[in-house]
Amino acid sequence: MTALAHARPASSLTETIESYLGQLSLSLRPQSVTSFGCDLRMFAAFLADNHPEVRGAGDLERRHIESYKSHMATAIGPQGRRLATATVRRRLSTLRMFLERILEWGWDDVPSRALIFAGDMPKCDEALPKFLDDARFAAFMRAARSEPRPLLRLAMELLGRTGMRVGELCDLEADATVKIGDTHWLRIPVGKLHNDRYIPLHPQLVDMLEDWSHHPDCGVGGRLLSIDGRPLNRHAVTRMCIRCAKKAGIGHVHPHQLRHTVATQAVNRGMSLEAIAALLGHRSMSMTMTYARIADRTVADEYFAVSEKVEALYDKAPVLPADAEGPGMRRLRRQHYRMLGNGLCTRPVELDCTFETICEGCTYFATSVEFRPTLRRQLKDATRKGQTGRQKLFSGLIEGIEEAKTPKGEQ
Repeated sequence: MTALAHARPASSLTETIESYLGQLSLSLRPQSVTSFGCDLRMFAAFLADNHPEVRGAGDLERRHIESYKSHMATAIGPQGRRLATATVRRRLSTLRMFLERILEWGWDDVPSRALIFAGDMPKCDEALPKFLDDARFAAFMRAARSEPRPLLRLAMELLGRTGMRVGELCDLEADATVKIGDTHWLRIPVGKLHNDRYIPLHPQLVDMLEDWSHHPDCGVGGRLLSIDGRPLNRHAVTRMCIRCAKKAGIGHVHPHQLRHTVATQAVNRGMSLEAIAALLGHRSMSMTMTYARIADRTVADEYFAVSEKVEALYDKAPVLPADAEGPGMRRLRRQHYRMLGNGLCTRPVELDCTFETICEGCTYFATSVEFRPTLRRQLKDATRKGQTGRQKLFSGLIEGIEEAKTPKGEQ
């Protein structure tokens, strides 16, 4: 029996929870089962203190769930503060999944109906990941490189250049590096999302790993990184980050911030989202799109370009009062609207639009000589409208076709 047993001795609810956790342990990682068990233990302890009449899951009613929600809204956590919204949402989600699954599995000790609904889940703020800007990151890495311990220098370089998770860093196997062709790669082990991947290694990291391979702590216990004969753990890595951040004078830095920093730097410097997803080991592009929200350089460039044109309008006196537009002028203005598949684009004709040429800017876009007449017409249209962004794009595509058509001997 686990620590759940003390909450309700010999109760059918405790037995049901134990059996449920036993089933989860057959398909989930031990850490996940431990987390779920902790949340369910909290609920069992609440019932023991406030609703002793509940002996099993079959005794649960909607009023018990509502009472638990009210309790969490006023409860004080271990740090002396109210429970975070994310904590409340996680506990309710764990409880909801428990009740729904035992009902689906046809167990004997189950509620008579669904008790927790989507509307019970508090809304969490979608905060952006915290990352280091270029100046703070440079200061952090300078501090790390000045450290005398080779393990600390290597660990910070690996996190700062690859964006791997701290758990993945600690689980790197002794033979994680491999050379394919002329490139050295690092095999990231199966981790949080149950997938592994290869990522390219910077030449500086290759040299550091080569030096580390001769260190007595290399390969201990089958792990690439170890400390004093013991495998490296996330707590030691966290202390390393805090040490370097303090030395750099940039405040507290957590290892996962380096992962966010790598992703943000990649977005800022034009790396495709598909490549970033592969580098970070994301299963879904929606995870990678978070970093596009942080620092999309294209959005910034477009914003400032449009801002300059809007600011220029402020310096000109209006020719007509704002209310002078009649039916004829409105009809003329609508003629400039761009027809879309399901409506009209009301963007002023003199303003560029990133999305108007989004396909041509995609890394998967390809064209050839048969499309040259169309590209020339698009270039002519962009020139006539004064849309410099489109002009540059279509000029480049046409030049690429011309270069591909010209034999190498004539270049």
